[in-house]
Amino acid sequence: MPRDFPRARRVGEQLQRELAQLVRDEVDDPRLGMVSISGVEVSRDLSHAKVFFSTLGTQEEADASLRVLQGAAGRLRHLLGQQIKMRNVPQLHFKQDQSIVEGARLSALIDKAVSDASRDQDDPEQEI
Repeated sequence: MPRDFPRARRVGEQLQRELAQLVRDEVDDPRLGMVSISGVEVSRDLSHAKVFFSTLGTQEEADASLRVLQGAAGRLRHLLGQQIKMRNVPQLHFKQDQSIVEGARLSALIDKAVSDASRDQDDPEQEI
């Protein structure tokens, strides 16, 4: 696990707030679905930022949103440079956040295991 650097974390939080607003207000592309900026990880030297986003909809819509965000990365970086006071604005690398999908999958597996266990307990003919 990478070490947590307070300045990189603070810059990441600021970038997340600003990018959420910029994506909502400045990126005007019909292919961009309902996108939420879920996190930003900034490299130690503040030159690169991984921007994690989540979307509602199918995987194809998420892939289209990724392409739109990657295409708008230069403009978003320029607009960030105008809004925040940094010597160098990090390069933006967009990644789809899989934690929501993975969380739903794990929740479904847990629910299935619980229902299977309760069904097995209710079955009196079950041999041990």
